[in-house]
Amino acid sequence: MERIVVLGGGESGIGSAVLAKVKGYDVFLSDSGNIAPKYEQELLKWEIPYESGGHSENLILNASEIIKSPGIPSSAPIVRQAEEKGIHIISEIEFAGRYDRARKICITGSNGKTTTTSLIYYLLEQAGVNVGLGGNIGKSYAYQVATEDHDVYVLELSSFQLDNMYDFKADIAIITNITPDHLDRYDHKMENYVKAKFRITRNMNEDDCFIFDSDDEITIRHLDKIMVKATRLPFSQKTKVEQGAYVEQGRIIVNVPEKEPCNIFLNELALEVKHNVYNSMAAAIAAKVMDISNEHIRACLKSFQAVEHRLENVASVGGVLYINDSKATNVDSAWYALECQTKPVVWIVGGKDKGNDYTPLLELASKKVKAIVCLGIDNVKIHNSFGSVVPTIVDTRSAEDAVREASRLASSGDVVLLSPCCASFDLFKSYEDRGRQFKEAVKKL
Repeated sequence: MERIVVLGGGESGIGSAVLAKVKGYDVFLSDSGNIAPKYEQELLKWEIPYESGGHSENLILNASEIIKSPGIPSSAPIVRQAEEKGIHIISEIEFAGRYDRARKICITGSNGKTTTTSLIYYLLEQAGVNVGLGGNIGKSYAYQVATEDHDVYVLELSSFQLDNMYDFKADIAIITNITPDHLDRYDHKMENYVKAKFRITRNMNEDDCFIFDSDDEITIRHLDKIMVKATRLPFSQKTKVEQGAYVEQGRIIVNVPEKEPCNIFLNELALEVKHNVYNSMAAAIAAKVMDISNEHIRACLKSFQAVEHRLENVASVGGVLYINDSKATNVDSAWYALECQTKPVVWIVGGKDKGNDYTPLLELASKKVKAIVCLGIDNVKIHNSFGSVVPTIVDTRSAEDAVREASRLASSGDVVLLSPCCASFDLFKSYEDRGRQFKEAVKKL
């Protein structure tokens, strides 16, 4: 019996372990930290042996194959040791894909991937398609393959999930855009990060579709360097494209080979902000490829509800609007959040820096931001970057303190924007935890 060792006891790791168990492997799970009670219950339920609080080399380095959770860097000592022993290391996505014959729509990108993924899932689910939602969102893809039976999966894939993917193939692959992010995991080299994103196109053939933002310079520059056999379907707000989607006279126009063209008025979109128009175009192309009717596409693009923690209006208190954009964990996401604000902003920013260059934000900050509230353990880089363009910068170390300071600095008619530009792990469990604590603090005002 082949031995599978799973590293990491979160959503991805538990799903992988359950699938390995169902498929008859000798499976063991190891986590260097604590495993959440709900995941421990799953391990006990499925009778999967595990350890937490450290890695036992004698129980790990005898594996036939290791499934590494995306949060564990390849530089981790146990991963290095496994590589030195020649043990094959794969991702949950690679493993689950071996046992899944469903059609797969896979979405990656620096920004917009969660909204695009959620929108495509909504379009298909509302059309009555037997569809699963997974990857970096929803339930573990591997867990669903082990316990459910879907005809289609819509998978949000981070670069970390793509890193250890080899034979997996998407039927429809989408890259929303590529901007500097997670460079600390890629030797601070942009080229390494871009290559990781483009792994989503691996193994695609002429019957598949690759959907991408042709306005995104980094995507286009790299596209010229690789061979993609799939049908290319670009989307653009700047130029007309023959196949794909573009904007003309206040409408999105979608043209997909051998399908009836689809037109959607911009002012009817539920998500009207500029970057969400891109997300809507990508989703509409995917829906057309999947033979969803024009009427249904229009109806769903009108009725879709925005994703939690992404430019989410929380409440107006004393004439001040509080916006939760906790999912903005990089410079480009924060740029979009600031760019669409029309009122003076008190900006809550900070967290675990991922090698950010804040230069692209300086002009917007000088025009729109009246004060910065830092929410992080180490805020020196934010002070150094914005001190010359924003007159007031204060430091806080909890969501409650940040909201209290922002409330003190804001006047009626202002916006308090949590758009942190950084990862959350210095003070919070996740960006969701950060967003929920922010919302709770706003409710206490």
